[in-house]
Amino acid sequence: MHNTLELDTIVALATVPGQSAIHVIRLSGPDAIKIVNKVFKGKNLEKQEGHTAHFGTIREEDGTIVDEVLATIFYGPKSYTGENTVEVSCHGSQFIVDQLLQLFMKTGARYAKAGEFTQRAFANGKLDLAQAEAVADLIAADSHASRDAAMQQMRGGFSKDIKALREKLIHFASMIELELDFSEEDVEFASRDELVDLINELKRVIKALIDSFSMGNVLKNGVPTVIAGKPNAGKSTLLNALLNEEKAIVSDVAGTTRDFIEDEINIGGVTFRFVDTAGLRETEDRVEAIGVQRSYEKMKKASLIMYMFDAATSTFEDVQAEVEALEQLGVPNILVANKLDQLEGGLAPEFKEFSEHLLEISADKGTGVEELKERALHLVNLDKVQSGNTMVTNARHYQSLRETMKALDDVINGVEMGMTGDFLALDIRTSLHHLGEITGEVTTDDLLENIFSKFCIGK
Repeated sequence: MHNTLELDTIVALATVPGQSAIHVIRLSGPDAIKIVNKVFKGKNLEKQEGHTAHFGTIREEDGTIVDEVLATIFYGPKSYTGENTVEVSCHGSQFIVDQLLQLFMKTGARYAKAGEFTQRAFANGKLDLAQAEAVADLIAADSHASRDAAMQQMRGGFSKDIKALREKLIHFASMIELELDFSEEDVEFASRDELVDLINELKRVIKALIDSFSMGNVLKNGVPTVIAGKPNAGKSTLLNALLNEEKAIVSDVAGTTRDFIEDEINIGGVTFRFVDTAGLRETEDRVEAIGVQRSYEKMKKASLIMYMFDAATSTFEDVQAEVEALEQLGVPNILVANKLDQLEGGLAPEFKEFSEHLLEISADKGTGVEELKERALHLVNLDKVQSGNTMVTNARHYQSLRETMKALDDVINGVEMGMTGDFLALDIRTSLHHLGEITGEVTTDDLLENIFSKFCIGK
């Protein structure tokens, strides 16, 4: 057990509050089955086998029926929390749920804190900390890719990699610390060359995990994508075409969109968060100028820029200057020539210079929009993400890996400087500490409180 929790029985609604077809109330703790059985009319739940479901009624002390329910019982440790657990499926009335919760609490249960069920699963060794955090990510997943990343982590893929690294380090730390007991003998149990080889191997693995965070983060939170361009280039029309709805203000008057309009779309299982921006032009309108400046700030922070120009009115020189400005931002971008339907004979030949990045569309007619989606997915390399690859999606894990890398660099430097075993062991233990923070071998009450308080109540 990772830490000591109160040995009481907790209860909470496990489904979303409000009216629905059914609701599920979850109880966990030593008296979970006993508490439900006190108010359950049907079979004696305390005499039934685990992983079984039983139909009956929940009644008040005076015999008044509150609801007909299905009670599913689990005996610890073979449950989600590792404790005795009951899941009561009732009709989806919030009034009924409130009555049932009050009755269970009157009978001996305590209302659960946010994330307390999953915290108990962690405390009882059913999940490590990385897996527990993945539970919250899985609940929040809104795309195929974010779901896969959370599922892979929840099933222990990431934890397995981290634990394998720790085991190798623990072996060397033990050998070096053993040397300290024989300091007068001047013996070496841990080969410094083998230690350096191991550290370099670990650094390669950890660097790959650190590098995966940029992609893992967008899989989890969505790809921030800016639609930019001069006023009246058709940015709002494109946003509407991508979202298949009238979300942005479309007008022939230049400078209509002065703020950002954000929405999301799923492309190939990946969420793209689209931002339509104010037109990029020189203006003396103070409010619009602020909007233009904010557009540049959004572009710098984006993972993808769709830069549009009006193919019917833009000159090659204008577009060339825009492309040069884009390249200075260092953000992956697609150059989009819009209003193709207004051209006779297509774009001028000199525009072919941009053919590698250029995509010709008509946002108003919907021509080329699907190809634009495919290009966006390909450009941020998310079409190459394979399910099952270990990927860092959690900022806390990312920071711990960076701290681990720093400590490993200190070990290498220590070996090169001929430092004694006690200093090397200290740096190795620091590496172990930061790796242990990820999976929960190393925790503090404040850390656990911060993590589980962000869960929904009932999970």
